[in-house]
Amino acid sequence: MPITDLPDYPWDRMAPYAERARRHPRGIVDLSIGSPVDPTPELIRTALAEATDAHAYPTTTGTPALREAIVAWYARRRGVPGLSVDNVLPTIGSKELVALLPLLAGIRTGDIVVHPRAAYPTYAVGAAIADATPFASDDPAEWPEDTRLVWLNSPGNPDGRVLDAEFLRAAVARARELGALIVNDECYAELGWEGRWAGESVPSILDPQVVGDLGADGDLTGVLSVYSLSKQSNLAGYRAAFIAGDPRVIDDVLTRRKHAGLMLPAPLQAAMVAALGDDAHVAEQKERYRARRDVLKPALEAAGFTIDHSEAGLYLWASSGADAWQSIDRLADLGILAGPGEFYGEFFPDHVRFSLTASDERIGEAAARLTAVPTS
Repeated sequence: MPITDLPDYPWDRMAPYAERARRHPRGIVDLSIGSPVDPTPELIRTALAEATDAHAYPTTTGTPALREAIVAWYARRRGVPGLSVDNVLPTIGSKELVALLPLLAGIRTGDIVVHPRAAYPTYAVGAAIADATPFASDDPAEWPEDTRLVWLNSPGNPDGRVLDAEFLRAAVARARELGALIVNDECYAELGWEGRWAGESVPSILDPQVVGDLGADGDLTGVLSVYSLSKQSNLAGYRAAFIAGDPRVIDDVLTRRKHAGLMLPAPLQAAMVAALGDDAHVAEQKERYRARRDVLKPALEAAGFTIDHSEAGLYLWASSGADAWQSIDRLADLGILAGPGEFYGEFFPDHVRFSLTASDERIGEAAARLTAVPTS
């Protein structure tokens, strides 16, 4: 598919529902896109401000301080010791990386790019940009022989599903059988809510349980982790993200990014160092999302929705048993905007995604409207 043949941007279809929701007498409650609404922590803004004398070009590879901060963060927060600065690379947010990685990693026409069945649509868009073929599957046994890139997403967007270390280990083994690069999008890893993930850390694909101990017989060949600070640190507007893993892949991607001029502005690199070194603001933000989830989830259930998966992440993945667009229509009458499951693949026509990224007041307002309306 030539890049000019990309599909229309799906969220444009929500415009009439958003317009109707805005006419609600108590205003719209926007639970659709998932853009953070809480303030960027002061220590991060201070670091940004203090680095604004940025007269020289930044490096694509990132400052030594930033790369060391990423390495330290993986060891401290993700249970991944043993990385070096050669294993990491900052990116201009995670969406551009997802969209461009197939191209930057040498994926070619006709190659298969696997992504989850319930999937952030940019995985398939990235395959299209590289003229490759997207393939939706959650079962490694189904992955075709000509698969050259596998995207995992844990915790998942939209469904909040977590892949445990056993699954990740099997997925890595299958990808290596196929000679494919495997990448786990881990952007919601700090947000575990239910089941074992209420008390355990969500595993990284770079975890020693998956790839072995990097100080001994560990092997990162063909394995990458992607992370973003947008949600845990309210840095969506900063476009602050990074990849880590196989140093040969990192080096190849780095070289191509240098040629393309894909470099993170120097003040943002300084802000990322501050964000990665402070865990307190992440814990505070998680508690905000926990409180909102505790209000919204029972209200959706009272309104006739069933919550599926959603044991981690920033969304509630719900179905009322009706077609998603009927639910979107019903919600718009309540002044609530959400995301139809169709935007995340063809397999979930009845599902709706609700974001936790609204203020406490707006989440409370949504809950009040949902519980005030009969379910039938």
